[in-house]
Amino acid sequence: MLIRFQSYFLPACLAVLFVGILVGCSQYSSNPGSVAFHNITAKYNAYYIGRSELEAAERAMSKAYQDNYNQLLPILMPLDSTLGLQVKPQLENAIKKASIVAERHQNSKWLDNSYTLIGKARLYLGQYDDGVEALRYVFTNGRDEDDKNMALIWLMRAYTEKGDFSNALNVAEYLRQQPLSKEATRDFYLAKAAIHQRQGEYLTAVAILEQAFPLLKKNNTTARLHYIAGQLYDRIGQFALAADHYRDVSRNQPTYDLSFYAGMNSLQNKVLLNPKVDLTGVGFDKMLRDRKNSDLKDRIYYTMGLLAERQGRYPEALGYLRKSVQAAGANTGQIPYTYLELARINFDRLEKYEVANAYYDSALVSLPREAEQYKIVSDRKKALDEFVTQLNIINREDSLQTLALMNPAALDRKLDAIIESEEEEKQRLLKKAQEALANANRPSAADVGTPFLAGNERRWELYDPAMVNQAKVEFRRIWGNRPLEDNWRRSSKENNSFANSVAGTNSAQSTVEGVQTSSETGPSTLTKGSEEWLLRRDELRRNIPVGEAALASSQKREEDALYRLGKIYRFDLKEPAKAVATFNRLLNEYPQTAYREELYYLIYLSLNEQDKNRPLWKEKLMAEFPNSTYARLVSQTAIAQKNSDGQIPAGSATKAYESAYRLYETGSYQEALAQVESALVMYQGSPMADKFALLRIFLIGKTRGRDLYLQAINEFIRLYADSPLLPRVQEMLEMTGRASIRR
Repeated sequence: MLIRFQSYFLPACLAVLFVGILVGCSQYSSNPGSVAFHNITAKYNAYYIGRSELEAAERAMSKAYQDNYNQLLPILMPLDSTLGLQVKPQLENAIKKASIVAERHQNSKWLDNSYTLIGKARLYLGQYDDGVEALRYVFTNGRDEDDKNMALIWLMRAYTEKGDFSNALNVAEYLRQQPLSKEATRDFYLAKAAIHQRQGEYLTAVAILEQAFPLLKKNNTTARLHYIAGQLYDRIGQFALAADHYRDVSRNQPTYDLSFYAGMNSLQNKVLLNPKVDLTGVGFDKMLRDRKNSDLKDRIYYTMGLLAERQGRYPEALGYLRKSVQAAGANTGQIPYTYLELARINFDRLEKYEVANAYYDSALVSLPREAEQYKIVSDRKKALDEFVTQLNIINREDSLQTLALMNPAALDRKLDAIIESEEEEKQRLLKKAQEALANANRPSAADVGTPFLAGNERRWELYDPAMVNQAKVEFRRIWGNRPLEDNWRRSSKENNSFANSVAGTNSAQSTVEGVQTSSETGPSTLTKGSEEWLLRRDELRRNIPVGEAALASSQKREEDALYRLGKIYRFDLKEPAKAVATFNRLLNEYPQTAYREELYYLIYLSLNEQDKNRPLWKEKLMAEFPNSTYARLVSQTAIAQKNSDGQIPAGSATKAYESAYRLYETGSYQEALAQVESALVMYQGSPMADKFALLRIFLIGKTRGRDLYLQAINEFIRLYADSPLLPRVQEMLEMTGRASIRR
């Protein structure tokens, strides 16, 4: 009996003991033994593996990330989901392992760390909302203050990445008041500096970065941060302080590229601090001779070009920049930025607009869309396309009108000179094409296996978008805008570019369209006095605006082009001084232009507030066009109608519109018109402005006759080009024109 009792009692005791151990090790137990068990299990199993996977993924992403030294480097590596997808298995495994801690080890002290790890991994994968939720959970439910602070620092980074700077700064202000560990303090400074860098507050960013340097170890990351500090000081004009940080780069184990760019920027700062220094003697020549820099010569020449331009030596600057393009070879990363500088110098300094336009076009071909200049360059390119069109019209019509005033003998001599210039240009281009063909057919050792190069410093033209675009510009200058079709050289085609030829002779360049050819391979030379020569001269003469009607038509084209050119300067290219000069030229050459009232207004807007002539244009507008929309726009009556804080009361625009519309419905047109014209000044720039302007058109049509009605319609079209009501107004203009024809 005793033996039987023992056989049952022992297993029962073991079972009870096992259940007791399980209960004692529950993840919800606060028993010290249970907590210790889950701490050890969580740390050395799930969390350790998850952290190792995340660190491996971070190293891989850091290695794959390429800094663009043409841009201001970001203080912290961007949370780029493209990079995250390359290491997606590691990140997903890190999330999976860290989630085990949340599922099985709730009483572990590694729970907060695991949620932070999950949040970081999800941010790297581009799962922004899930990542932010995990980090917020740590802040709300975390038990360790250091862990909560680290989660908040990553939350700052998440907000910054999304451009939510308000929330990022709120988190930063909270953290600023917390006692932080050394590691957290370092990461906090870097995250805070990154916020201000993204906002363009470079002085604040570099000041915070300076506080982080004493907390950093000597390594490549610190070298990179010193380089960024130098860039930030450069942006605010503190070149001496920038040079100090560029020198510090070499003391912190930099990569070769980082060391190279820091050294070059240091040389650049020497020139900026001493503008009279010789570029070749300052150290650039030594860098060019260094064989280790053979694949970086394009960047050296680029920097030399920037410095030469800053010293006012524009031809030398263009020469260095062209060398940069030639030295690039198959390494095209630098080329779009070089094209941008070539475009800027040609546009801003030399006013060679067609050349600048070609370089902008070339830059857009290879400029990364995420580059900070891309949107600006794209907008300027679109504006320049229209700009060059209007400028060519002005030059063409101006030249044609000059020819129209010549006596027949002088005109024949001028036309002969134009034809001679055309023939010289054709022969020059033919010779250039033959030389290029000969060079292309002459193989060299450097050509083998290198399709991008013909020698060490020459890019094949068809692989160089700048050369291609320059060739396109030259083609248009010689042949005009020709469609892609057979027999495009034939002289019987309509000659639209003759006037460009006339305008170009003043600058030793001419434009030809309609050239006699001896074969399909190239143009033949015309002999002076021959039948072909005389036919060409007659063809050119037919384009000259002879007679009052033709001259008036030419003048109208020039007037419209000047008006459009001035607006492009003012609104697209943001060059008010050139806009004012263009508008003044239009008013001087065409004093009775239909654009007068708008020109007065635009000149008034474009002049600086301190300019003594600014009030004169306002007075001129008020005197000549007191009832125009533009006169109301410059009126100061709105100041008295606003609140004391200068803001328009919310909802008042809608109430004012409803009041005026009720008057319109009841037939009180004069009173309604007075209210609408007052409201247009009061609510200028509000979402209701176009509705007031449309109601004004109806009221003017009721009270002031057809001419002022048409004027109001045209003002609406010019002032509210983006309004959804524009199609309706254009239809009103079209219907009014039809009614006029029927009468």
